[in-house]
Amino acid sequence: MNKSTINYRLIFSDILDKKHPDKKEKCRSLLEKSNLSVLDIIELNKRIFGPIDKETEEFNQSHRSYTESSIFQILDFQKKNHLNNTQVARHFKLSRHTVAKWKKQYLV
Repeated sequence: MNKSTINYRLIFSDILDKKHPDKKEKCRSLLEKSNLSVLDIIELNKRIFGPIDKETEEFNQSHRSYTESSIFQILDFQKKNHLNNTQVARHFKLSRHTVAKWKKQYLV
């Protein structure tokens, strides 16, 4: 059975073409990537729609899921920038317990 995947590149391109053509240049570098990670999709969403209110942010945060590759990207970001769990959690809007759990689980 084939697993259907969401074509985020097409979705965001359509949104930019129809509703936000002025923001197309800001998003070009991310849309030209061969593979969009979860973090890229979140960044595109921020660039197109701008900041959101606190209530929406909390709802979105509780329904976010991360793939192994995006977890490794976050943990690599932590290593490269010499950050502790609290700083990484604040940067990516995660729980510091989640970051600690990922580090234990993936032995980074």
